Amino acid sequence: MATVSFQQASRIYPKAERPAVDALDLDIADGEFLVLVGPSGCGKSTSLRMLAGLEEVDSGSVLIGDRDVTDQPPKERDIAMVFQNYALYPHMTVGENMGFALKLAGVKKTEIAGRVAEAAKILDLSDYLDRRPKALSGGQRQRVAMGRAIVRSPQVFLMDEPLSNLDAKLRVQTRTQISALQRRLGTTTVYVTHDQVEAMTMGDRVAVLKDGVLQQVDTPGALYDRPANVFVAGFIGSPAMNLVTGDAVDGGVRIGGHVLPVPREQLTRASAGSGKVTVGFRPEALHLVGEGQGVPVEVNVVEQLGSDAYLYTTLGTGDDDVMHTSDVVVRTEPRSAPAAGQKLWLGVREGDLHVFDASTQQRVD
Repeated sequence: MATVSFQQASRIYPKAERPAVDALDLDIADGEFLVLVGPSGCGKSTSLRMLAGLEEVDSGSVLIGDRDVTDQPPKERDIAMVFQNYALYPHMTVGENMGFALKLAGVKKTEIAGRVAEAAKILDLSDYLDRRPKALSGGQRQRVAMGRAIVRSPQVFLMDEPLSNLDAKLRVQTRTQISALQRRLGTTTVYVTHDQVEAMTMGDRVAVLKDGVLQQVDTPGALYDRPANVFVAGFIGSPAMNLVTGDAVDGGVRIGGHVLPVPREQLTRASAGSGKVTVGFRPEALHLVGEGQGVPVEVNVVEQLGSDAYLYTTLGTGDDDVMHTSDVVVRTEPRSAPAAGQKLWLGVREGDLHVFDASTQQRVD
């Protein structure tokens, strides 16, 4: 087991306009499950490959435990990586695939057999050790790839979108298995995904990246309840937080002709220089109010999910001469959901309005 530390670590590809990873500062505790998440091209996989030794570190350093591994080759870093495409040898059995790295390292056959049998038991693969990968399902192949990493007993597990090739149902099942397995083994794990639901359900902490820059790192609950900026607010959560920009007026922010109350000091700081304020509210923070008492919206689509219903609505903002529209998603009771085409008035639950500086897009508390 070991800690992991990125210290101002950057990766700059030749002829690139900006760094793929820009001065990443990130400390990962011993035994922690940390998830790197963000949209395509944000630098999450590059960060993982820098830790693995598969990408150069142009500036800064990477530490595993108390060792600076910035310039060390992958084989000397005591890490095990699980890839998106499994990377299994088709001519080998499951057992041979799982023990191959140990065989290359010169480990005795009896020890290899013992470690493989133990990993297979943990992963429920004992009955499949003599089969070849083509005879397995996608989920079983992924477990074999996990087993190959486990038998090496590394200091750090690195996982690069390991579930992206699985169907939706199997992805949910396998992410639960990976989370339970990591807690059982207690091995420090860095996991990359573009799926924020995966990130929120698996990680002890989640690091959100955008354009190679770390935006926020915190527990899933803290990211959801106190996003550091507009990007994190809009990225974390499914459906995403509703974000609307309006004019700062006496007492709050005018949205769709209605003033959402914001404390004076917060309002002054958020609107400094522009007179505009961006506010955010989660779909579940909205509730229906009487006609003319809240923000007016029109229902476009009603999405029934059984336990919940989501209303996809359009909000008109601005004055009568210049109207801008914003989409607002509302979670409501499925059995009393309004119909498409209805006009509604919405209120925001007290304490659930998030305020951001419209210029810097940073949170204002």
